[in-house]
Amino acid sequence: MTDVTGSPSAPVVQRRGVLGWMLFDWAAQPFFTVVTTFIFGPYFISRMASDPVTGQAAWGYGIAAGGFLIAVFSPLLGSIADQTGPRKPWIAVFAIMKVLALCGLWFAAPGSSVVAVVAVFTLASVAAEFSIVFNDSMLLRLVPKAQIGRVSNLAWGLGYLGGMIVLIFIILFLSASPETGKTLLGMDPLFGLDPSQGEDARASGPISALWYAVFILPMFLFTPDAGGRRAVKGAVREGLAELRSTFGEVRQRAGIFRFLIARMIYQDGVNALLALGGGFAAAMFGWSITEIGIYGIMLNVVAIFSCLYASRLDTQLGSKLVVLISILLLLIATVGIVSTGPGFTLFGALNLGDEDNGGLFGTAAEKAYITFGLLIGIAFGPVQASSRAYMARSVTEDEAGRYFGIYALAGRATSFTAPFMVATVTALSGSARLGMATITIFFALGLILLWTTPYPADQPAREQEN
Repeated sequence: MTDVTGSPSAPVVQRRGVLGWMLFDWAAQPFFTVVTTFIFGPYFISRMASDPVTGQAAWGYGIAAGGFLIAVFSPLLGSIADQTGPRKPWIAVFAIMKVLALCGLWFAAPGSSVVAVVAVFTLASVAAEFSIVFNDSMLLRLVPKAQIGRVSNLAWGLGYLGGMIVLIFIILFLSASPETGKTLLGMDPLFGLDPSQGEDARASGPISALWYAVFILPMFLFTPDAGGRRAVKGAVREGLAELRSTFGEVRQRAGIFRFLIARMIYQDGVNALLALGGGFAAAMFGWSITEIGIYGIMLNVVAIFSCLYASRLDTQLGSKLVVLISILLLLIATVGIVSTGPGFTLFGALNLGDEDNGGLFGTAAEKAYITFGLLIGIAFGPVQASSRAYMARSVTEDEAGRYFGIYALAGRATSFTAPFMVATVTALSGSARLGMATITIFFALGLILLWTTPYPADQPAREQEN
């Protein structure tokens, strides 16, 4: 019998355990797809806030605040988890926080307090990321290192499929034109939602919460967890001590240290691009929720197939090459989208005119924007899935919790920097385009640094494998 790890002798429970772990991404992704990127975020920026510039700045500062909290506490929680052993109790606590916060987004009606809504969204983001730290650290005990990249990319692709399903549901059955009150199918929104009050976008929070609560259950039921080691009180004390020693230790492991710094830089760009790209397009072209949602569906379809292909490429050529190619594509895509505006692309080198054929994405400039956006769809799954595999191949199972905590720190230590730069440049210049352009700096620097990083990142581990 062959399981998802490729081992012919693995028992059925192992297959169920790995699939349960993979379903965590399926459960978690709708939050990032429909709340952060394509539905609620653009609604907040373009319709709930008083104007798009204020909306993008507030959204960027909220993301920055969440990134700061994640950066501060992720390494500590990872070290404590290594001491206590089991990860599931931690995931459960943060799952409850995430579900409650997402339900709170329903109350983000037009004219609501921007600060309050951003605070609730930030709480959901922090809870989501903390859960990911613990889930990622379980991967090493589930599959052989040779299969980590394959399973990681497949899980990420599964996540995008889940996010796309929720996005399609919202677009077809909930999202309606404010003018006609009808959905894309020509029907009234389900549950009597009023699009003029943003209820179709606000519903994305509770829907994502319900999806997460249901589909996270297989991980709790079937995925094996580590045994207990010590009580939480003692684990906190030992975790703090271990964390201090780990920070000293990681500086001596030059390859891992370089990889973490590189990821800190390029992941900051990824986070900002995913969080702000949809709102940028909505404000620039005046896209409705339906148009943003269709754009998101297109990106997710591309992302699913990209992750499937990357799962094979990672196994054959290694995680590093997949990540490098992905960062390069993201850099090209970001330059493309900030160079495009109504009637032009490539900073005006191509004058596309203002003719609108009246359909979805009716202008040539919108089609050019979507073309660059598809490059983001190709890259943003593999860059994160193969980065996770890169890290997992570079550490041992016993140190996975604390190192994935630092890995989360590397993904969030400066994650407030890119959104803060976007928000600040936008606010100071009054130009959302100039704000978004700052993201290219993070991709360029991350690409250069990762190029010189060994693979696997831990040099002694590589010599041992060879």
